[in-house]
Amino acid sequence: MSLENEKKAGGDKYSKLAGNTIIFAISSFSSKLLTLIVQPFLTYAMAEISDLGLSKILSQYANLLIPFVSMGMSNAIIRFGLDKGNSEKQVFTNGLLTILGGFGILVLCWPVAQFLPDMAQYGLLIYIYVLMSCLRTLCTQFVRSRQWNKLVAVDGVLCTVATMAFYVLYLVGFRWGANGYLLAIISGDFVSVLFLMLTGKLWNFIELKGLNKTLWKQMLRFSLPMIPAQISFWIINASDLFFVREMCDGLDGHSGDAWSGLLSTGYFLPTILTTLGLIFYDAWQLSAVTEEEGRAKFFTQIFRTYSSVLFCCAAGIIWLCRPVMHIMKANYYYAWHFVPFLVMASTCSCFNQFMNSVYVVNKKSQRSMVTMMAGAVSNCIMNYFFIKWWGPVGATYASFLGLGLVFTLRAIDAHGMIGMRVHPGRVLVNAAALVFEAFVLLAETPLYGLWTGLITALIILYNFSGVWGMARILLPKILGRRGKALVAVVDGWMTKK
Repeated sequence: MSLENEKKAGGDKYSKLAGNTIIFAISSFSSKLLTLIVQPFLTYAMAEISDLGLSKILSQYANLLIPFVSMGMSNAIIRFGLDKGNSEKQVFTNGLLTILGGFGILVLCWPVAQFLPDMAQYGLLIYIYVLMSCLRTLCTQFVRSRQWNKLVAVDGVLCTVATMAFYVLYLVGFRWGANGYLLAIISGDFVSVLFLMLTGKLWNFIELKGLNKTLWKQMLRFSLPMIPAQISFWIINASDLFFVREMCDGLDGHSGDAWSGLLSTGYFLPTILTTLGLIFYDAWQLSAVTEEEGRAKFFTQIFRTYSSVLFCCAAGIIWLCRPVMHIMKANYYYAWHFVPFLVMASTCSCFNQFMNSVYVVNKKSQRSMVTMMAGAVSNCIMNYFFIKWWGPVGATYASFLGLGLVFTLRAIDAHGMIGMRVHPGRVLVNAAALVFEAFVLLAETPLYGLWTGLITALIILYNFSGVWGMARILLPKILGRRGKALVAVVDGWMTKK
């Protein structure tokens, strides 16, 4: 390939990634914007902090069951759906039958499940929550594998609006509390499934005759290791709530549910980072699988740009977290203490998600499982000791270090599998700066706002070239000719400098 053609091909792959990112931003950002709006709303809609804590605990029960019911099939749907040699009908049918079979097993386990905490009262809603979530994921992942990206975007907006409307109806109108919280999510997922089924005519992809058992076995072989991987991810992200609930009951006059409610409120601002991560990953997983030429260089360059943006956003969120948390109900303001290290944990989580694409590309789901399990075990151990030593905020330290361990292991794997480099020195400098900023804030040093602002400015300057790399890809897509002109002007200025 000539140099000119190579540049053109490279430009095409970056342009395609930028275009998909913008399309998925409409979908993912709207759905995650719901979380940003809903969290302050919930602090006012719920009568007590403990009610919010209970609602979050119940939703985490459902999230724990989802991998077992889906058998990790959401990952297989998009991976095998993107393979040109596979039948779309067989891929979708295999996914649907797997989910229905998994849910049937869950129903058979009801006599045992009802003895678990809170399941006797909320078990039916949790079961419906699990089924609707699995079906929605099946439909959205299949639509993504078909690369009907605009349909995904419209569905994201629709699901967001519907879920928000159901929150208002069930929590404010009917005042159903935790029941209303679960029902709103169930109703939003149902609207999404119905919309995708009708607009995408997904029933045409259900083919019960002549099932390809070989393909089904390949999909299960790929997806089943994802179950412990997803459970491990759940342990790292959700076990904090359960540890805090049990270990901090009665601390400073607050119940365990109240402390878990405050901790869950602390996730409000870190959700901004996970929003950015999900927006990007939805587009990235398509490029990661389909773009085969120059993969090591492609992955390395994209990670540098992506990580630069995340580090800058993380620094800004830590800097502004205290004033922003004032939008919550007054008795939730203490939750700002949880934000700094949850922000860093979310940054690591986004990196881990990016690195997971290496396993998807190479169909090495076992390594995804091993790395997440290592993080989960270490997280549980650290949760116990850190909460014992430093109280509820110790859970955030454990999350950060547990996810940091996963990132380290996955970075080593990525280098070994495809030759990707993460430039560890650069990552460590950024991480150290964020940790320092977090402790300056938590220590409430005099003029902490000034010092954290200066640290944020330094992190932005250090990562400017990477951030500009992302901007120069996206601006022409967003602004057209004006974007291209702006890129040319800034590039010229930077060249002179």
